[in-house]
Amino acid sequence: MTSPSPTSNPRPYTVAPAAGPRLVEARGELSRAVTEALRSGGPPVYATGSVLKADPWGEDLQLALYLLYELHYRGFDGVDDEREWDPELLRLRQSLETRVLHALRIELPDPPRTVEEAFAPLLVEPVDLSGSLSHHLETEGELWQLREYAALRSLYHLKEADPHAWIIPRLTGRAKAAMVAIEYDEFGAGRADRIHARLFADLMVDLQLDPDYGRYLDRAPAPLLATVNLMSLFGLHRALRGALVGHFACVEVTSSPGSRRLAKAMLRCGAGPSAEHFYAEHVEADAVHEQVVRHEVIGGLLADEPYLEADIAFGCAATVLLEDRLAVHLRDAWDQGRSALRTTPGHGDGGDGRAGSVSFSDWLPGGGVGARY
Repeated sequence: MTSPSPTSNPRPYTVAPAAGPRLVEARGELSRAVTEALRSGGPPVYATGSVLKADPWGEDLQLALYLLYELHYRGFDGVDDEREWDPELLRLRQSLETRVLHALRIELPDPPRTVEEAFAPLLVEPVDLSGSLSHHLETEGELWQLREYAALRSLYHLKEADPHAWIIPRLTGRAKAAMVAIEYDEFGAGRADRIHARLFADLMVDLQLDPDYGRYLDRAPAPLLATVNLMSLFGLHRALRGALVGHFACVEVTSSPGSRRLAKAMLRCGAGPSAEHFYAEHVEADAVHEQVVRHEVIGGLLADEPYLEADIAFGCAATVLLEDRLAVHLRDAWDQGRSALRTTPGHGDGGDGRAGSVSFSDWLPGGGVGARY
């Protein structure tokens, strides 16, 4: 009896993985091409020129990109893990990324060119905080707004530090050692119960939200998706390693003061001890991380690759641009007394008088923290 070919059954010991998050409904041609491809196992089908015609910051393109990036994280329930490296999906992803990067360059025609120029404005807390989202939540925010904020931020915080971990194999020496030290803290310093993503899940339970990974993707609007997509875009491309360091540094530099305000907001609204603890933890941790990332990660990278300084500055500027856009989206909705979440079929007035919001039962399990703002 002849032995089987080593390629006749390439995955003989594969065990079915735990179910990932479910695929959500499409928001247009491009996201429909992705969802149908992932459900059918076939290639994405879309019209020639549709990527160029799409709004780079619109619901359709941003969701399509988010779904494609998620294949590199936890994938989706019922979708073969091998689709992560499907050539046709990667070709579409490249087109979407090119569109977004072009849009960023257009909206940042004169970006900062040096690290000092990019970060100096972030190192001094402004006297006027009227445009600050975290200040609004600290002083005027209501519990339903804190819950919406947490639901939306869960798309990042439930995988907190994962996108930035892509930078580790792309650094050397001093920069790598410092980056690993920060990530070690982010991942709980060896304790599973202290992983920051786990702490955020505990926060969600305090707020009567469902802590399942990806649970609120369907309710997340394009401005939120864009902030998460940005770090995946930078993280998955070695050529953008400088921009990823700039993004990470921006998050860490701005995290501590915003987290302090959000911790006070959680306390004032009676959100619960875990909700308050998540942000209190970031006040202390990120105050230290900010110094390490500026002096050791950036300093070490520039010592090794000084030509990346403009890329680091660009990564910071792009982060501020998209976070500011998200803050405007949230404030515009809340100032009008309405939900900032997307309304999906079956989600109208949630019983609290705010069109598009949701009832408490809908949030319950089973049913940069962004700190700059």
